[in-house]
Amino acid sequence: MGRIAVTGSVAFDTIMEFGGRFGDFILPEKTNELNVAFLVEKLERRRGGTAANIAFSLALLGERPLLCAAVGGGDFVDYAAALEADGVDTSGVLTCDDISTATAFITTDRDGNQITAFHPGAMARAAGVDLSAHADLSEVVVSADDAGAMALHVDQAQALGARLVFVPAQHIPAMPDTALRSGLEQAWLIGGNDYEFEMIRDRTGLSIEALGASRMVVVTRGSAGSELHSPDGVAVIPAAPVSEVVDPTGAGDAYIAGVIAGLRSGASHDVAGRIGSIAAAYVVEQHGPQRHRFDAIGFRERYAASFGADLQVRAEGWA
Repeated sequence: MGRIAVTGSVAFDTIMEFGGRFGDFILPEKTNELNVAFLVEKLERRRGGTAANIAFSLALLGERPLLCAAVGGGDFVDYAAALEADGVDTSGVLTCDDISTATAFITTDRDGNQITAFHPGAMARAAGVDLSAHADLSEVVVSADDAGAMALHVDQAQALGARLVFVPAQHIPAMPDTALRSGLEQAWLIGGNDYEFEMIRDRTGLSIEALGASRMVVVTRGSAGSELHSPDGVAVIPAAPVSEVVDPTGAGDAYIAGVIAGLRSGASHDVAGRIGSIAAAYVVEQHGPQRHRFDAIGFRERYAASFGADLQVRAEGWA
């Protein structure tokens, strides 16, 4: 089996925690003239970005993912060193010395709802990231990125004969219809939350059931768990217990990483979904999408405690 390339955003996340509920401040009948302000109780700058988050959790799960993204020059040096130390191969990044790495501004309310503003920075040049130089890829993850880059990397994955994992997430509205449909049609696995799949249905008319008739579709539903749809049926996955929900940022990225790593290790759909659920649980218990840590023994113990069964995968020594 070849390597995994992960494309998408690498960003610095400015996280703001709002102690109230967005719904208490937004009048539905006045959204055409929205003007609201939230007094945040905590602000922190963290390392994030969809591609980096997925790659980070894949590395914790024993993979050696190749990060393929556009980053800034001076501000990515320490970030790259941290990712490399945790097992991510950053040799696939495109460094743009004259611009900064992307930045996200994320406000989270007490119910875990999020409002995000995003400055693309170097990500706007992600179409310069060329996957064709890597002939050993068996999977390519195309996550939220510059729309042109996402379309290009979908095509390059097909040309390489790699299985496409398509997780467009919050960039669904920015993608042209042709690019969105191409990603959906070529995907081996499509991932997202229930709101994102509703956006896909609204854009394309394709329901979760229709998409799952010919490929795997992973749908996350927060504390309600998740589902893996495929031609073999639907695997309903319970959410793993958590000690405390501290911050949901990046939980979906860790979930996708867990599912991919599980499937690559020979796990059934049901087990792969549970691996994703455990990985996501580690994330929500920490502040930030790359603060969680686990080893193989701890992961297996938590899996058994959460689901009442030993983790069954074919790969020796896997987490």
